[in-house]
Amino acid sequence: MNIAIVGTGYVGLVSGTCFAHAGNSVICVDINEEKVHKLSNGELTIYEPGLEYLYADNLAKKRLSFTTDLEKAVQQSDIICMCLPTPSDEDGSADLTHVLKVAEQLGPMIDSYKIIVNKSTVPVGTVEKVKDEIAKNASADFDVVSNPEFLREGFAVNDFMKPDRVIVGTDSRRAQRIMAKLFAPFLPEGNPVIFMDERSAEMTKYAANSYLATRITFMNEIATLCEKLGANVDDVRKGMGSDTRIGHRFLFSGIGYGGSCFPKDVRALVNTSSETGYDFAILQAVLQRNKYQQTRFVEKVKKHFNNQLDNVKVAVWGLAFKPNTDDIREAPALAIIDELLRLGAKITAYDPAAMANVEKMYPGNIHFCNNEYDVLDDADVLCIFTEWKDFLSPNFDIIKKKMKSPVIIDGRNIYTKEEMKEHGFTYISMGRETINETTYA
Repeated sequence: MNIAIVGTGYVGLVSGTCFAHAGNSVICVDINEEKVHKLSNGELTIYEPGLEYLYADNLAKKRLSFTTDLEKAVQQSDIICMCLPTPSDEDGSADLTHVLKVAEQLGPMIDSYKIIVNKSTVPVGTVEKVKDEIAKNASADFDVVSNPEFLREGFAVNDFMKPDRVIVGTDSRRAQRIMAKLFAPFLPEGNPVIFMDERSAEMTKYAANSYLATRITFMNEIATLCEKLGANVDDVRKGMGSDTRIGHRFLFSGIGYGGSCFPKDVRALVNTSSETGYDFAILQAVLQRNKYQQTRFVEKVKKHFNNQLDNVKVAVWGLAFKPNTDDIREAPALAIIDELLRLGAKITAYDPAAMANVEKMYPGNIHFCNNEYDVLDDADVLCIFTEWKDFLSPNFDIIKKKMKSPVIIDGRNIYTKEEMKEHGFTYISMGRETINETTYA
């Protein structure tokens, strides 16, 4: 099939590359000339495990190309996928400026049957707005389909190539047949293409992300209560997750969720609910309590240093909002770092992928190192914000030797209390007892 991908951000680049890998001819469109130049010349613009090889292979085979010419891409394609940003507006609603602008541009270009696939995360009713905008100037039949993506950063290639399910919102039988054929190569084991109306498809995306955000927030609340009652949140998580009605995923306590999806999608669904006159109280609480997790971590640091953080040297492991990505959008680490800097702390940080992005935001305010051990020199405390595999089995003897004092405050619970006791660390985590090195040294 001939496919145009409008937008070469995270979703667009992964989707375009994976569609091309299935044998389709894919042309990706972006208004950013510098980005298009880089992508056309073999320079990948995002970090995503497994993407680099597929991108280079399909670029070389000329199944994947890039352009700034939207009309050229539309004329060459039967399916146009809109993978455009929908950032949060000031009131929490999704900003549809980019989506509706492209829809307006597409109208005069539709001179033969096309399917316009909306992969952007958009409020319920957006497909109808896109249809109306295109229909003003289109001279041929077209269908607008809702096809929300469910790609996890760090696992996006695998999620696209082997999806649990594909959601397609359309009442057009013609569009259903074509979309089923498009996704058939990715569903060899019988995982379903679920067809539904457009509004239900749009709601499914928000409902899924908001539910997962709620699970994370619930476990963070349980972790807080565990600390007060002397329970261990890790044991509670294992006990809960073993219940087949609940399952193990998204039950890890920590410093809260972040990234490009969960925060804005929860806000958008709250806003949509408010517009209908409904108070979605659970999600209101999720938003508030997720922010509290970063505050709670800072309070742990302040408590350990008796509220005196001026010139305290804080070593940081992890800046991205999750492992296996360089994405720092709404990363909990940055909210915590902002507060620690305000309180006078000196930050030295390392992240395997996200340092370049963070450095642009904090010119001169944070010192960055080339590996996880260099940040530890004379550090008063090590704070762990992202559970990269690089940090899971470190040399604790080196850590202890380099630090001024052996203190770890772990926002992701990546170590056990037994190994912290064995190595003589003061270890403060989320939802578990504090280990004091003076007791076990």
